[in-house]
Amino acid sequence: MSSGWRRTLGLIPPGVWVILILAATSTLMLAFRAGTPRDKIQYWIFAKQHQVLYRAMIERWNRDHPGHRVEMSLLNVPVLGQRMMSGFLSRTPVADVMEVERQIAGTAFTGPLEDVGFVDITDRLKQEGLLEGINTPSLSPWTSRGRIFGIPHDVHPVMLMYRSDIVEAAGIDVNQIKTWDDFFRVMRPLMKDLDGDGRTDRYLLNAAPSDPNVAEMLLLQSGGALFDEQERPTMNSAANVRTLTRLVPWFAGPTRSCRFGQAENSASAQQIILDGLVVAVLTPDWLAGTLKQQVPGLAGKIKLMPLPAFDPGGRRTSVWGGTMLSISKASPTPDVDWEFAKAIYLSREMAEGLYRATYIISPIKANWTNPIYDEADPYFSGQPVGRMYINLAPEVPPRPSSPYSKQAIEKLATSLIALVDYAERNRVYDPAALEPEARRLLDISQAQISRVIDRNVFLSGKK
Repeated sequence: MSSGWRRTLGLIPPGVWVILILAATSTLMLAFRAGTPRDKIQYWIFAKQHQVLYRAMIERWNRDHPGHRVEMSLLNVPVLGQRMMSGFLSRTPVADVMEVERQIAGTAFTGPLEDVGFVDITDRLKQEGLLEGINTPSLSPWTSRGRIFGIPHDVHPVMLMYRSDIVEAAGIDVNQIKTWDDFFRVMRPLMKDLDGDGRTDRYLLNAAPSDPNVAEMLLLQSGGALFDEQERPTMNSAANVRTLTRLVPWFAGPTRSCRFGQAENSASAQQIILDGLVVAVLTPDWLAGTLKQQVPGLAGKIKLMPLPAFDPGGRRTSVWGGTMLSISKASPTPDVDWEFAKAIYLSREMAEGLYRATYIISPIKANWTNPIYDEADPYFSGQPVGRMYINLAPEVPPRPSSPYSKQAIEKLATSLIALVDYAERNRVYDPAALEPEARRLLDISQAQISRVIDRNVFLSGKK
């Protein structure tokens, strides 16, 4: 080495040398790991209940496939998402098979299709005749630019759970309720000041304009959408403007009927329901299961019904949440992984166990004939809860897989909060009169989301 190079190297501080050595070592380790064959299929999940449910099926798989044993690991959602995207972007190992929640799945669809880190299973589904057997709208969050990247774990239709003891004691017949206007009109007598202090204590619905899940779920039910079929943002569509204005009287003014409760599965929200401070709750299948497990005091006091429609003859359900099973492109055994994925997600055993544990219904149509879904449940006053959710499954609205869905949903909630505030400040509650302000707010959200997407040449349509 020349004296000039020695002098140059001597000028590099010791701390920089440490960083360079660590970087080189980690690169070599990652390269070694990437080239090292695995002796097990690595399977990442994020739900403790799934871990318990899958354990027996994985043990059986491992007995039958000793050369391709599965090792299941439980990670929380943010960690799973971070490790997944870190592996995809750096082309370093991740799990071979992953359960991916909707909030993080879209991040994998940011670039061109060939760079998506999940295996494209579209052709496998078609060639094996499986596509027609899956509830069609349940595929939408895992479909990007016409290609499918995961098997849906669930459907998550939404119904309205109501305190049947309170409603029936008041002589109210819920069969009169076909639309949301009917709901608020028929149930209005149940709004009460229970302690005599002059303020309403019991509201008709537990929902807040600040909850992005509620905002998206109601928008989808009404026929609105945040993206079109080409995944272009449609925040300021006429349908979205109309929906936001129709929601304002739920949350503001003399007809306000919603209690601004806490998160739907929190202890405080459960206590509000138990205390009879709300008459009804927007309830996806998983929340029905959560309430049954955690609030035994509601047994025999509640029933479910399809959501009231926004317009006569309109959609009587919506959708809330979702998970898929995907295979990593980095896996050395994608064909074996595919067989394992089918063994878990298409099985009647899994569908039955999932429903018994959580009330989550299967998206696999062949499983819908299981008589378990027709069992009368004393907790829900003898209703066949599973069959009621399954009857609504084909009607759940499709959802986009855009990597910008989370931002768009948050912008929607922000616009709704601002519109409710505008209505209160100006004492304007008529939906038609609120349309100009709603359009202005959604125009702002549309511009903000569009600017973000325009930076992505693969999704903006720009070359």
